[in-house]
Amino acid sequence: MIKKLTALLMALCLLMGVSSALAEKLTVTAWDANFNGNALKAAYEDYKANVDPDFELEINIVSASGDVEQAITTAGASYDYSNLSDIVLFQDHFIQSFVMDYPDVWMDLEDAGINWDDFGAEKLSYSTVDGVHYGVPVDNGTAIMAYRVDLLEQCGYTIADMTGITWDKFLEIGKEVYAKTGKALLSMDGNGNDLPYMMLQCEGKSQFKDGKPYITENEDLVKIITLICDMAKEHVLILANDWTGYTNETIMQDQVAGVFNGNWIIPTMSQVTDNAGKWEITSAPTLTGAEGYAANGGSSLYITANCKNPELAKKFLAYTFGGSTQTYDNALRTGGVIGCSISAAKSDVYTEGVPFFNGQAVYSKIVEMGASVPIVEQNDYHYTCRTAISNAIVNIINGADVMEALTNAENELKFAMGL
Repeated sequence: MIKKLTALLMALCLLMGVSSALAEKLTVTAWDANFNGNALKAAYEDYKANVDPDFELEINIVSASGDVEQAITTAGASYDYSNLSDIVLFQDHFIQSFVMDYPDVWMDLEDAGINWDDFGAEKLSYSTVDGVHYGVPVDNGTAIMAYRVDLLEQCGYTIADMTGITWDKFLEIGKEVYAKTGKALLSMDGNGNDLPYMMLQCEGKSQFKDGKPYITENEDLVKIITLICDMAKEHVLILANDWTGYTNETIMQDQVAGVFNGNWIIPTMSQVTDNAGKWEITSAPTLTGAEGYAANGGSSLYITANCKNPELAKKFLAYTFGGSTQTYDNALRTGGVIGCSISAAKSDVYTEGVPFFNGQAVYSKIVEMGASVPIVEQNDYHYTCRTAISNAIVNIINGADVMEALTNAENELKFAMGL
C-alpha cells in the first residue's frame, strides 16, 4: 500500500512538473526569420535570463505575413481557434479590420501594465480599436529621408539645407544634383508607389475621408501627384518597374542620391558598402516647408483566444517589447529591428553614432521622429488605393490629364469598395 502511495505521489509530482513546464511556455507565429525572428529571440533570451529561467518560447516562422492573416481568417470564420499560436505578429495596416471582423479571436491588453505613453500616438493608432489596446508594437515603420551628403556637397548643399524645405525646393535641388552627378535624388517602386501616402501623411492628410476615397477633392493630394510626375519627368525621381527594380537597380546599383521610405529600407541601402559614411538622414520636405514625418509599414504582437496562459503572455510582452532595453538593444544588434519604445531608445546602443550614416545616431533619431508622425485615417483598401494611384501617375507621365487620371483612380477605388 505504501509503495502504491509513493508511486502515486511521484506520478503526481511528475505530472505537476509537466503542467508547470507547459504553463511557462508560449508559442508565437511571425514571418521573416532574420528580422522578426531575431527580435523575438532577443525578447525570449531577455525574459528567460532576467524574469523566469523556466520560460520557453516556441517561435514559428511562416513564409509571409499573409500566412498569419489567412490563419486568423480561417479561425475566425470557423470559430475554431485551436490551431492559432498564443501570440501572432500582425501587419499594422490590416489589424483593425481583423479585430472588428473577428473580435473573439483577440485578447485586449488593457490590464497588461504597459506604459502606452512611451509609444508614439501614430504607431498605437493601428493597434487601438474603440479606445482598447490590442497589440504591442514591435518594429518601427517611421520613414527616413536619407541623402548622400557627399553628392549634395558637390552641388553646394548640406543636410541642413535639405531640412525643413518645400517639395518645390526639393525639385529644384534635384535638378542640380542630376545635372552635376547624373543621379536622381529619389526613387520608388512605380508599380506599388508609396510616395503619395507618405508625402500626404507629412501634411497630416489621408487618401480616405470618413471611410470613403478622398482623391480628386483632396487639394494636397492633387499637388503631390503633380509634383511626383514633375520629378519623374525631370530625372529627379526614378519610378522603377517593380519592387526588385526599386531596391536592386536604383538603390543597390547606386543610382540615387536620396532614399525616402520606412526605416526598414536601411539594410538595402547598407548593401552598397562603398557608400558607408556618405549618408545622413533628416525629416522629409512638405508642401509648406515644415518638417515632415511619415511612417510606412510596421507590425505589432497580439494575443489570440487560443492562449492558455494570457497572464504569462501579457507579462512577457509588457516586459520585453513594452520597453526592455535589453530586448530592444539585441533586436537591433541581431535583426536590425528598430523598436518603438521612446525610453528604451535612450540606451547606449540606440544613441551611438552609426558609421554608415556618417556617425549620426540614427536609431534614436528615428524613434524620436516616430513620435511626431501624425495620425491619419486608415482604411482596409490602403493597398487597392495605392495601386490605383500608382497607375494614375504612370498614365499622367505618359500624357494623361491629371484630374482625368485621378478621377479614374477614384472611381476604380469606389467600385472595389462597393460604393
